[in-house]
Amino acid sequence: MGFSVDSPTQKGSWRFFTRRKQVDSASKNTKPLLAKELNIFHLIGIGVGSTIGAGVYVLVGTVAREHSGPALAISFLIAGLAAGLSAFCYAELACRCPSAGSAYHYSYICLGEGVAWLIGWGLLLEYTIAGAAAARGVTPNLAPIFGGLDNLPFFLSRQHIPGVDIIVDPCAAILVLLVTGLICLGIKESIVVQGIVTLVNICALLFVVVAGGYIGFKSGWAGYELPTGYFPFGVDGMLAGSATVFFAFIGFEVVASTAEEVRNPQRDLPLGISGSLFICCGVYMLVSIVVVGLVPYYAIDPDTPISSAFAVHGMQWAAYIINAGACTALISALMGGILPQPRILMAIARDGLLPPFFCDINKHTLVPLKGTLITGLAIAVLAFFMEVSELAGMVSVGTLLAFTMVAISVLILRYIPPNKFPAPPSLQDSILVIEVVNEDKSVSTSEDTKPLDVMRDFPIDHPFISNRLVIIGNYVNEGNRRRLVGLTIALICLGAFVLTFAASCLSFLSYVRYALCGVGGILLVSGFVFLSCIGQDEARHDFGYSGGFICPFVPLLPIACILVNFYLLVNLGLETWLRVSIWFVIGLVIYVFYGRTHSSLKDAIYVPESQVDQTYQTLKNYLA
Repeated sequence: MGFSVDSPTQKGSWRFFTRRKQVDSASKNTKPLLAKELNIFHLIGIGVGSTIGAGVYVLVGTVAREHSGPALAISFLIAGLAAGLSAFCYAELACRCPSAGSAYHYSYICLGEGVAWLIGWGLLLEYTIAGAAAARGVTPNLAPIFGGLDNLPFFLSRQHIPGVDIIVDPCAAILVLLVTGLICLGIKESIVVQGIVTLVNICALLFVVVAGGYIGFKSGWAGYELPTGYFPFGVDGMLAGSATVFFAFIGFEVVASTAEEVRNPQRDLPLGISGSLFICCGVYMLVSIVVVGLVPYYAIDPDTPISSAFAVHGMQWAAYIINAGACTALISALMGGILPQPRILMAIARDGLLPPFFCDINKHTLVPLKGTLITGLAIAVLAFFMEVSELAGMVSVGTLLAFTMVAISVLILRYIPPNKFPAPPSLQDSILVIEVVNEDKSVSTSEDTKPLDVMRDFPIDHPFISNRLVIIGNYVNEGNRRRLVGLTIALICLGAFVLTFAASCLSFLSYVRYALCGVGGILLVSGFVFLSCIGQDEARHDFGYSGGFICPFVPLLPIACILVNFYLLVNLGLETWLRVSIWFVIGLVIYVFYGRTHSSLKDAIYVPESQVDQTYQTLKNYLA
């Protein structure tokens, strides 16, 4: 009875796209690891600093005027709960697979190399644009502190280059280079600075809440005394506002990208992710309650909603505090955009999909120094030459695709956890030797032994026969189970896409939309019922690291996460998708011509994980 061995080259030329790696183990990893310096307070600082950007200083005005009205706080609450679905999934995977790379790493383990590459490539785009946008936003928020754009020093003010219609921003480029240099000093040093900057931002927002609350109680909360009530745009408007502010919560994934640098990842990562999300949601809701209470929603200035609300009540000087908070929020968001990029590059390079240049770790600072410098230089150039606000939708694509793949990975981990172990090709000859030995033992006969005629010499209930029939039956059932569950997860994703696409595409005829929504809903409900009935695989308990956070309400929670993310993806717009498609095509070309042929799993063979130790032990005994 031999061992099952799979090789990507044995089953088709496209098999490489689905090859999966094993969870990284510190005892087996011979490559240098990052410094383990982070605790729960560092992680909360990273999450809050990366999440609460300057968007909250503008977003409350736009969403209140166009979607939510006085119900803005409810929109933030619903968006926070929706982001919490992904946060739960991230928390479990970060505990089980605590290595650098975040969603790229999880996708490589659960879904395969091709999907992992696309997710990693999308995350690189997300952080690059997010970092450049944060840097580019500092100048207009810094100008009021100096008395206007005209009063800024020459080396900080934006300059128009005649003839090419480009407005360069030296302040943004200088800021990116300074932050990059700080991150190169070490993870602990950069996190301490980010914590200080974030604290200043939080203090500014607390000033808004406390001072604004005092003014609100003194003036009678004029913004809530409206004849239209709390939902002037209806429940639909409030939900549309939730979809808009959802992207104000996506910074928590930066916490997962630092998993390799956490001292106690099984305990600290879930608390860091959930704690930062809880704090951000609370701050957003308090600020929105105050702002829409000071001024009626229709009178809020969409560009400067907070400072203008204070100005209405005679506190023009508050604008200096608010602008200072916005600047620190942008700096913190910039650090959150630069920090995870070199770690994702390092994780991809470790797997051979990018040149090993990116996975070099400095011996003194224990950070991926070369990757950090390249990342900072790329963001500085982009922030200097280009206004990236129109590319903001591309950030959302990378984020939502990563959230979706993480939710799918949780379903795979629970119901069909990977059961094959990638081993070096040198092990193949050893396994073949073991197979030959086992076959010889099973078919060799002595002089006193005759070949057996099973049908004649043994009844069907003979233990020798019945035991093997049970084994074969279990093998067939397990194989069928894995195929059915895999097909079910695929149909759930298809149903989520069909349902959200039909619900969002108003150009379809009504009966076509209803029919497609029905089909999508049936696929979703059927998949949920099937997974609930079939039960989770017991092998999930032995997958990856144990003792960490376990995502609750599976399969309902991951399915709801997939549905929410698909809805937001479908509504991003065609122009955004065309731009992102160009980026993904470039990434696919790089993967086909470099990553595919240099992957560390290029020649790997796959054996059942439970039999790996037995394979080595059997080989050792046989050779002895």
